[in-house]
Amino acid sequence: MADEKKEKPLTAAQFTSDPEVVSALRKLKKGRVYSDIIDAQGNQYVDLVMEGGGVLGISLLGYVYALEQAGLRFLGIGGTSAGAINAMMTAAAGTPAEAKSNKVIDVLAALDMASFVDGDDDAKEFVEAFVGDAGRVKLAWKGMQVVDNITDRLGLNPGDVFFEWLKTQLAKFDVIEVRDLEARLADLPELTHRVTGKVISKKAAAPLLAIVAADVTTETKAIFPQMADLYWKRHKSESPAKFVRASMSIPFFFEPFRVSDLPQNAERWEEVGYFGSLPTEVVLVDGGIISNFPIDLFHVPGVPISPTFGAKLGTDRTKPRTIEKPGQLASAVYNASRQYADTDFLAKHPDYRHLITYIETGDHDWLAFSMPNADKIDLFRRGVIAAVAFLNGFDWAGYKKVREALVATTK
Repeated sequence: MADEKKEKPLTAAQFTSDPEVVSALRKLKKGRVYSDIIDAQGNQYVDLVMEGGGVLGISLLGYVYALEQAGLRFLGIGGTSAGAINAMMTAAAGTPAEAKSNKVIDVLAALDMASFVDGDDDAKEFVEAFVGDAGRVKLAWKGMQVVDNITDRLGLNPGDVFFEWLKTQLAKFDVIEVRDLEARLADLPELTHRVTGKVISKKAAAPLLAIVAADVTTETKAIFPQMADLYWKRHKSESPAKFVRASMSIPFFFEPFRVSDLPQNAERWEEVGYFGSLPTEVVLVDGGIISNFPIDLFHVPGVPISPTFGAKLGTDRTKPRTIEKPGQLASAVYNASRQYADTDFLAKHPDYRHLITYIETGDHDWLAFSMPNADKIDLFRRGVIAAVAFLNGFDWAGYKKVREALVATTK
């Protein structure tokens, strides 16, 4: 870990000028249609949902960069954990009509991800041993040294460094409070329908941000900022960084995010399906424990005028699991629970499989916060290459026909 920290910070150009990235982008087919929502500059608008996956989220930035290079812009944008970080940064970095990934790449290039592992020395050594595939004896020894971190604070790392970092980055984009973020999202150009030429009302095309966290106190899928009024009395004056800090709170790796002095609005809680006694404090953790790939966030029935693209980190359910040991059982139970809601939605809406890009992340570890620069560039490159392949094969007209057929079968 010490040697890796001595590497010089990357520059944005090292990501975008990578030969394989440049080569992939040259393969983008020109003049392709991806959506029926366009602006005067010819940009096409889609919704975007990104999966969680720790530091593998760097590949999501490569994916977004490629989409913007193809002339795509985003209305609905959401995600969980790493996907939430990318969604928030993309939403905050500029207006919906702007290409913003270059700004986010600048931030990534200067970022020391290892600083997010902000626990004590024992916690850092345990994480290093865990990611480094240390032997059982060493891992058990290091594990004994962090028992107090788990029992006293329910997490190895406070998560404070990440929270302050994100607040600082958002402030650089002039986003301090939720109301600032909402104003940024609402700054839309005039949008028209590609086929009819009619102006699309700002109400109909209102951009949305959706950050998913898990409220384990009330067993609620918390979507921010949509549900912020449930948790904060003056929610529009809160920092949007709180939403992401909640969404990325990997259980036991980071301390959970607590919110106290909640508004007491029974009707509002009933709207989200909670009918119990009202909480005064809640514990929020990584949304990935209930919906790691919330592809349903922007779903509307019928035939849409723009698609919801989804970016997944790798492929799931490619072969039956072997479950013979306690660790294998624990892993299988966790993965089944965090993916069930999303796979259930996809089973009921198989048309969405035409909209999903599976980014192969190789052998990179999702908790490798100290990964070398070469690995960061490789992940970014993988996102770009996967996006180009998806865009070149996407058939918007064909997809609308699929949805038309589905509508016909339900009548």
